[in-house]
Amino acid sequence: MQCKLICSSHSPLMRIYAREPEHHADIVALFARLKADVAAYNPDLVIVLGCDHFNGFFLNCMPSFCLGLTCEAVADVGGTPGPLAVTPAALAIAKDLREQGIDTAVSSQMKIDHGFSQTMSFVMEQLDSYPTLPIFVNSIAPPYVPFQRSRKLGEALAHSAQARGVERLLVIATGGMSHHPTRYYPDPAEAEPPVGHYQLHGPDPQGLSHAQWLERLEVMHLEGAQMLVDGRRTREDIHMNPELDKRFANILCQGELTELDGWDNEQLIAEGGVGFTELHTWVAATALYRTLNPQQRPVFELYAETLEYGIGYGAISGGF
Repeated sequence: MQCKLICSSHSPLMRIYAREPEHHADIVALFARLKADVAAYNPDLVIVLGCDHFNGFFLNCMPSFCLGLTCEAVADVGGTPGPLAVTPAALAIAKDLREQGIDTAVSSQMKIDHGFSQTMSFVMEQLDSYPTLPIFVNSIAPPYVPFQRSRKLGEALAHSAQARGVERLLVIATGGMSHHPTRYYPDPAEAEPPVGHYQLHGPDPQGLSHAQWLERLEVMHLEGAQMLVDGRRTREDIHMNPELDKRFANILCQGELTELDGWDNEQLIAEGGVGFTELHTWVAATALYRTLNPQQRPVFELYAETLEYGIGYGAISGGF
């Protein structure tokens, strides 16, 4: 079987920036090339690993991993709405994972946001272009998954795809690198009561409706984009950490993934912001890719200190 890999940062501000960052054109060109490569490859299964920002998963029940049996992306800021063409094999793959010791939750009606849909829309014609298996990885609320567990998730997915005779597999991971979006997603204990209530319970008469949550985020991100340009938010505010970002990516591309097993989530948040933990998706995706391609290594495509996006932007790929 063939397997190709795309890991990319995401940010709502990649679509509503107040000013183009220096390497914006390079990032646009990278996505254009990858989109053409994906179309030519024509995968028969896409496994996409992403995170959520309180649009489908809430603190009253937060799984470590969750696999979607059906899935639809909401119309959040920076995202692309619409249904995914979830593979009919999704439930069987969930069973495969459990037999390998990875107890993923399953959702019969998964809702996702830009934490999946943005990168998918950048490298695919439509969200439902190919049979897809969406897998949510918690990276917004403690206790965080150990990196070893994310690696083992990827390895188990590789064995399942191989056993099921997938011929052309594409693996997409989206999230990270260093950034710290607590302005938008505060600690519920410190948030305004309607916001904290929403993060705990989701849409609720005592808190915010989903439409109000989305409106709040759009207004705040538009304001945040301007703040990053006029100096009211700085590199320090968003925990921009190029050294940490590059060290992580270099391990994925050149090192042994077990080097990451002992990395401490809380220390990484202190150094690279709470958004750094989204890179669990990259670990799982790269473990999947390298399990199926043991003689190959991913390529570190691009890194840029994109303050105007509110993130350190990075991308790696494999097999293209």
